[in-house]
Amino acid sequence: MSSLSIFRKVAVLEGISYLLLLFVAMPLKYFANLPLYVKYTGWAHGLLFVLYGATLVLAWQEQKWKFGKAALIFLASLLPFAPFIVDKKLKDEHPENANGI
Repeated sequence: MSSLSIFRKVAVLEGISYLLLLFVAMPLKYFANLPLYVKYTGWAHGLLFVLYGATLVLAWQEQKWKFGKAALIFLASLLPFAPFIVDKKLKDEHPENANGI
């Protein structure tokens, strides 16, 4: 399994965890007074964010991307829904790694 395919899987999981944090856990904290959901969702998202960065570095080295491309892919992790766009673009660029997601 290539670093790129691992990165793509982590990117999708990180994107899902970010959306859960923003649109499920945060409203539960502030509107239903259930802060525990933010604690656990935030913990999972934080772990996936670190994995996103680590696997991005591995994929960057493996694919020999320019710094600008790697930086844009990293910045995508900070925007809701952007990791899914990154996954789609990488899937289109590298169809040999498209299976498995």
